[in-house]
Amino acid sequence: MLKHRGFPGRLPSSEFQFTIRRDNKSGATKLIARERYADRRPPDRRADSGFMEALWLYFGDDPFERGNLDAGRLSWLFGREVIPAEDPFDPESYDALLKIDVNRARASFPEAFDGTGVWEGGPTRGGSA
Repeated sequence: MLKHRGFPGRLPSSEFQFTIRRDNKSGATKLIARERYADRRPPDRRADSGFMEALWLYFGDDPFERGNLDAGRLSWLFGREVIPAEDPFDPESYDALLKIDVNRARASFPEAFDGTGVWEGGPTRGGSA
């Protein structure tokens, strides 16, 4: 499992996890497209936005390996702002390639792209593994 060094482990001042420390012995948790409803709590929305911003600052529009990114957090964006970058796609693989659907992500999370998000100076784009 690739560890994305320099990627934030969680949303600052919260318990919202962005990465996992070690791989699951029984295999990677399956990525699913979770429905985001309009009445989600503000902290949940901030976590989605902060995660999207971290993904953008770290990977940009390049395809990226799932690696140690948290499946639960990815699933809130999967199928919309984060999409498979390969066909066939294995949603239960740490090696699966993903990419940001930039147009959709900008529409859903404008603050993640306009500099008003949570990461002043943000994580370094394309950090080494």
